[in-house]
Amino acid sequence: MSIDPKTSVISVVIPTLNAADGLAAALALVVGEPGVEVVLVDGGSRDETVAIAKARGVRVLDSAPGRGRQMNAGAAVTCGDILLFLHGDTVLPAGFAALVRETLARPEVAAGAFRLSFARPTGLALGMVAWGANLRSRWFGRPYGDQALFVRRELFTALGGFPELPIMEDVVLVSNLRRHGRIVTRPEEVVTSARRWQREGVWRHTLRNQLILFGFYLGVAGERLAGWYRRGEKL
Repeated sequence: MSIDPKTSVISVVIPTLNAADGLAAALALVVGEPGVEVVLVDGGSRDETVAIAKARGVRVLDSAPGRGRQMNAGAAVTCGDILLFLHGDTVLPAGFAALVRETLARPEVAAGAFRLSFARPTGLALGMVAWGANLRSRWFGRPYGDQALFVRRELFTALGGFPELPIMEDVVLVSNLRRHGRIVTRPEEVVTSARRWQREGVWRHTLRNQLILFGFYLGVAGERLAGWYRRGEKL
């Protein structure tokens, strides 16, 4: 499918679960943007997530929890020829729509994402985390979901979408996408919440994430990896 850098429609899919903190900021830049449709797929939030989305006129779908499942459900009901997957605590850069269209108009590019940054105040430790993530995504073509992955619908559909795993769905999709072209990390930044990192402790959170990634490549069961992740979220 050819991507027109001026007219292609972008479908923004936002998977949420208790994402009320920061959601309004994430929606502010995408709701009402010309040529952009937005759908939020909620996995059973107990906070004000759904109310915030509906108050801004966003279409909301209910889903069983699981980011891969939620994002696939959102993609299935949208009509854009570009899909952009946005976490509910992440704010896109100004002018994101033109940047996304411009990137995917290049036929050698399979997908794209943005540089990662954290909402201030941040310290040296979080700065180093962002630096490492941006190094990985730029030089090795491996951005993760918190960097707002975007892809042509045609390719996403051909690959079967996100694997509906308990965790690491973004890692698998990116690996699949890399077989079909370059994955470009734009120099413009998304700003994501540092709340989880700060609550658990930056280095503890980083170490846990790396252990989960290592376990994934060693073949540890997804439910067990997800359990490790959830334990950290409860701290």
